[in-house]
Amino acid sequence: MTDKERAGFVAVVGRPNAGKSSLLNFFIGEKIAMVSSKANATRKRLNMIAMHKDCQIVFVDTPGIHESERLINKFMLEEALKAMGDCDLILFLSPVTDSLKNYEKFLKLNRKNIPHIVLITKVDEVKNEFLLKKIKEFQKYQDKFLELIPVSVKKGTKSSMVFETICAYLPIHPYYFDPQILTTDKMKDIYKELIRESIFEKTSKEIPYFSDVVIERVEELPDIEKIYARIIVEKKSQKGIIIGKDGENLRRIGHNARKSIERLAGKKIFLKLFVVVKHGWTKDKKSLGELGYNF
Repeated sequence: MTDKERAGFVAVVGRPNAGKSSLLNFFIGEKIAMVSSKANATRKRLNMIAMHKDCQIVFVDTPGIHESERLINKFMLEEALKAMGDCDLILFLSPVTDSLKNYEKFLKLNRKNIPHIVLITKVDEVKNEFLLKKIKEFQKYQDKFLELIPVSVKKGTKSSMVFETICAYLPIHPYYFDPQILTTDKMKDIYKELIRESIFEKTSKEIPYFSDVVIERVEELPDIEKIYARIIVEKKSQKGIIIGKDGENLRRIGHNARKSIERLAGKKIFLKLFVVVKHGWTKDKKSLGELGYNF
């Protein structure tokens, strides 16, 4: 360790669909976090590591802050709150067209008063006049946040500028992880999320929210990696939709997921998907625990 080394955990939080996962993939330069236009796609915390000069930033992607009676959604909120309480710094993402209501809710949930930076996201969707008005709205809370930074993935906001700001607030500390790795999560967990992402893209209505994925096994061979996975749904009718006529929809889901995994793994992938029904799994604590959602 040098006296210049800094390292810390940075929780990335915001309402569902605030752009957390997209922004983190952009920062890291790899497709690791699951991205969907549908809300509440992220269910568990995911660590993503970025290096900037002598600073290691361990970003923690979190589920969107929201309330719901469903047990799986309560788990997701708990995941976000745990990440907030355990980190050194918080990035709160606020889409530029949002009111300040979600930010005000966040301030109440940040019970430990962890220092935070506000990122105003999706600024490419509005004119400069609108953005300036939004910045002015935030000024009444300027004693609450450290910095206020407008960002846009589409406009290619320089990640180095954001990293520089983040690193200034992280503690002097030796690196937590090998600087060469991008995530502390197992590849099986990343594969699971990429398959879930494909389900979100290729199905509609309630199907994505009542489905999950279990990686049964992974066989690593010299020229190809074989992945066998189960898609879990709650009802027989949902299984029929996932599979589709003559298995057409399942093939689309598998093809899309396989391409995403190949881009990440850098090798050919064989992906075999099965669909099974597990009645009421989103409402049952034991079933949730078996799928890795432990309260």
